[in-house]
Order: sequence, then structure tokens, then C-alpha cells
Amino acid sequence: MPETSLNSHSLVGVLPVFQTPYRADESIDFETLAREIEWLFEKGADGIVMAMVSEVLRLSSEERDHLAKQACHLAEGKGVSVISVGAESSHTAERHARHAEACGADAVMAIPPVSIGVDESELSNYYRRLLEVISIPVIVQDASGYVGRPMSISFQARLLDEFGPERVMFKPEASPIGPRLSALREATDGRACVFEGTGGIALIDSFQRGITGTMPGADLITAIVPLWQALQRGDMEIAASIHEPLAALISLQTSLDGFLAVEKHLLIRQGIFRNEIIRGPRGFVLDEETRSEVDRLFDRLADAVSNAEN
Repeated sequence: MPETSLNSHSLVGVLPVFQTPYRADESIDFETLAREIEWLFEKGADGIVMAMVSEVLRLSSEERDHLAKQACHLAEGKGVSVISVGAESSHTAERHARHAEACGADAVMAIPPVSIGVDESELSNYYRRLLEVISIPVIVQDASGYVGRPMSISFQARLLDEFGPERVMFKPEASPIGPRLSALREATDGRACVFEGTGGIALIDSFQRGITGTMPGADLITAIVPLWQALQRGDMEIAASIHEPLAALISLQTSLDGFLAVEKHLLIRQGIFRNEIIRGPRGFVLDEETRSEVDRLFDRLADAVSNAEN
């Protein structure tokens, strides 16, 4: 097993998952990506994450490598970079993990294979293989809110016991979020570093259960950062005033493609993206009624943030 490497940044705080922008021909728009990542750091992000809403499952391996390299480069000197490396085979996941570490990623994150259901011995081999070929932390992502099936708490605890809390971290998304988060905390004697992964809808509850940070979408960075800061200083009144409209907005996003559609729309509204292109086929299309409701709730959220800051 490689020796643990010490990162130049801490894996804590607000780590938004960036959206992948496209040109009209659906090739990656790296100019817009640079603008997006710069904007995220300007708004107070502690790092960036390339993951599910970055459309990693719709990219070729070569595109994933190129996007990971650019993301790490754009985050260098500004904050941490976390790269999703989950794949349908251990061989491919290992390849992505080695590449991410070589690009300077501070951690990798991995969902299990989604096309098959595997038992825990196979799942253990999958994650152990990643942990044994790189020295940076591996964030175990239970993405069963969107794909796959939930991982048992005991499995996650055993993985942490074997490799330690500096190497194994978690992003649990299986329901019920709160009780399972607490169960993981108890099973690991409070050693587990856990990131909230519901877009922020469970952020207040998750913070009270001891999370290390949150990985929301990029579009709501202007609300998530002041909400996180309010929670850190114990100002529950301000936190609640921001969280109420935030939760209402996120509740409209009930699938991965729902998140993609709403986030790209809101990134256009904020002058970051040029278009709403999502690689198809898509499981959700933003109709005009939903778009109007998203805009109404986003305006309400912006007012709540402004009032909290005054």
C-alpha cells in the first residue's frame, strides 16, 4: 500500500461539484469551465469536485482524463480538487485514479459500478484496489439516491478500520440521510470524515450530525457558502432563513437529470454558462412551468441571502 500523502489543503468546507459546459457540437467548452471554476472560488468555495453532475458517466475515458487534468490545474493554488473515478470495472477505476493523482488531485471519489449489483466482498475488492494504488484519500460515494443500491454501514466502517480516516472518507446519499449518517458516525466512533451530498437540502441536519463539508451543485454557491458560514458560527436563525428557500428550490430536482437541467439554467442566469446543453438521452427536460418556479424560488433565495448579509 502507498504511504499516505499529506495534502496542501484540507478536505473541509464547501466543495461544489462543477457542471460541464458544452459547445454547440457537444464538445467540452473549456473556456466556460475556467470561468465557472474561477467564479466558484471567488464566491468562497474551498475546492471543486468533478462528479455525477459533471456528467462523468456521459464522457469518454479520454474526455474524463482531459477534464480532470484541467480541473486540477484550474484549482491549483486556490483550493482542493476532488476527481470522480468510479467506473464499471476496477481496471478502469484504477486507471482514472492513477491519472487523477498524477494531475495533482487532492482526493478521488468513487461510486460503485452501476450496471451490476455486487456483493460486499466484490465491493470491498473494488475500493481496496483504489486505495492500494494511490496515496491520496478515496471518498466512498453511496450514490444510491440516483443509481445503484445502498451500501451497508458495517461495510463502510470496516473499510475505514482497515485503511484509516485519512485515507477513507464518505459521501452518503442513501435514504434516510440523517439516521444513516449518524449510524456511520457511531459505527466509526466519530472518526469518519463525511460530506453532505444532497445538494444542500439536508445541510442543517447533516451539520448537526458532524459532517466535514458539503458537495452541492455549482449553481447555488452564493447561498451555500453563507449558509455554511452561519452554521459554523452557530447562527441558526440566519442558517434557517437561507435554508428554507434553498430547500424549496432543491426539492424540485428529483433526479440526476433534474439537477443537470436546473443547475445549467441557473448558471446561465448568473452569467457563467452560455447554454443549457446536456448530453442526451435525457430523463428530464425543464418545461416552462418548472423553469418559472425555479426562477421564482431562486429570486426568493437571493433575497434571503441579501437580507442575511445586511
